[in-house]
Amino acid sequence: MNSPLHEFINYRIEKSEQAYADAKLLAQNERWNACVNRLYYSIYYIVSALALKENIITQTYSGLKSQFNLHFVKTGKVSIEFGKLYSDLFDSRQKGDYGDMYDFDKEAIDELITPVGNFIKTIKQLI
Repeated sequence: MNSPLHEFINYRIEKSEQAYADAKLLAQNERWNACVNRLYYSIYYIVSALALKENIITQTYSGLKSQFNLHFVKTGKVSIEFGKLYSDLFDSRQKGDYGDMYDFDKEAIDELITPVGNFIKTIKQLI
């Protein structure tokens, strides 16, 4: 029988996969800012699943990012490039969601889709 924690981890993994699939659909429809939002959340959900598995408790989005860098990037369990991708997407989502007169474009999104997919696969392996 699955524990509630195990079920919640699986739920977060599914949310990550759904957000990533949504991001690809948004990219196909040239909805660049919304795509960045979904790409960020696909990373957020998978990292939150990993944090739950490792019993790392955080209260904020930036707290989760900091703990990820501390426990996984700095220890070499995850590449520095993935740490940078997470940080960059965190900042990009803020710009896209809240910045006035700021719009992403196809080139920016094309550089993110595959790396985010690789990020998700890597974190799933750690879980």
